[in-house]
Amino acid sequence: MRIGPLAWRIGATLLAPVLPWHLARRARRGKEIASRLPERRGEGADRPSGRLFWLHAASVGETASVLPALQAMAARDPTLHFLVTTGTVTSAALLAQRLPPGLAPRVTHRFAPLDVPAWAERFLQGWRPDAGAFVESELWPNLLAAAARRGLPMALVNARMSARSLARWRRAPGLARATLGAFRLVLARSAEDASRLGLLGADPVQAWGDLKTAAAPLPADPAALSALRQAIGGRPVFLAASTHPGEEAMVVAAHRALAADVPGLLTIIVPRHPERGPAVAEEAAGLSVTRRAAGEAPGPGTAIHVADTLGELGLFYRVAGVALVGGSLVPHGGQNPLEPARLGCPILLGPHTHNFAEATERLLAAGGALRLADAAALAPAVGGVLSDAGRARALADAAAAVADGHADLPERVATALLGLMPPPDPPAETPAEGRRSGFLTNEVG
Repeated sequence: MRIGPLAWRIGATLLAPVLPWHLARRARRGKEIASRLPERRGEGADRPSGRLFWLHAASVGETASVLPALQAMAARDPTLHFLVTTGTVTSAALLAQRLPPGLAPRVTHRFAPLDVPAWAERFLQGWRPDAGAFVESELWPNLLAAAARRGLPMALVNARMSARSLARWRRAPGLARATLGAFRLVLARSAEDASRLGLLGADPVQAWGDLKTAAAPLPADPAALSALRQAIGGRPVFLAASTHPGEEAMVVAAHRALAADVPGLLTIIVPRHPERGPAVAEEAAGLSVTRRAAGEAPGPGTAIHVADTLGELGLFYRVAGVALVGGSLVPHGGQNPLEPARLGCPILLGPHTHNFAEATERLLAAGGALRLADAAALAPAVGGVLSDAGRARALADAAAAVADGHADLPERVATALLGLMPPPDPPAETPAEGRRSGFLTNEVG
């Protein structure tokens, strides 16, 4: 075994005794589900009969992006079952919300085991998947090494590799080559990602495009949407979507600056992590604030509405006159700008958009989004779009044209992943059937 993989294996094994304490601490903070902590140790396998495909996605965005491909796989092979593993509580909840009723009985969710060799082995021994795929940048050396030892066909789909991650992996080239070598198929989301993955030893790598450009529009419950529209009335709405710490203060400052010039302005803040709702509300001290998680709707006098619930972002993009895509005014790298593009919402982006660099470049080039240099530019941009219906419509139309690309990508990915699956076992023959076919001729001869 190479030095890099061996060092990782030993380090993870030595760390294992303290990980239960770490997991219990996360559970107390709401980042794990206490009753399901054994899953993080690879326990709790309940393998369904028949063929099983394992799909691992880290968090909410990755899970949502791959669902269309999963649905396409299920449609192509009605007997196939799926094990979906994720790393966050919110992604598990999203999966439960988004799975179509006809597909849900064929999907089992588990939290992914931590990357401890014994826990990875226990997980794979219990579930015995026939093939699997990791999504985006999930690279767990011990888990992938265990899969490789079993000869498990694995793919990395919608693969991404940032410049920062490339620099980190290049410090351990042996570990990078061994980890990426576990994948028989690597489908990168862009040519730039493909190049970086190739530098680390992935081979072959194909750049098919970003699954997030082919996702369905975010859903919205019709009754909830009707109630929200009634509560808002005709007020102009500024949405700050999927915000991260530090951005909410910037959004509140922009609201204060605009309030006098945009009569009736309602600002809706959707924090990326809903549990931050109370802290986000505190950022707007002195203004009239409502919180959706507390069962409150935005009334006529509400200035700031904190939408601190899970899986409802589609509601708020549908009622907004303009939206800031969160994670872009702070150095996080930005959230998915194609979500508002599919829902006809004019888009504002801060300077930090490297998580979705290709989609951002296409939107900007097409005139489908406005780039903000910094937080000081937020209020003027919001005011400019809300006061100019023609400009807002032009932004939304241009963004929608960009978002329509790669419509066939989930089907292509589904075909590639099904190609990893071994052929189904032939049906068992009875002795009579064998005699008819000649298979048992020597036995009766």
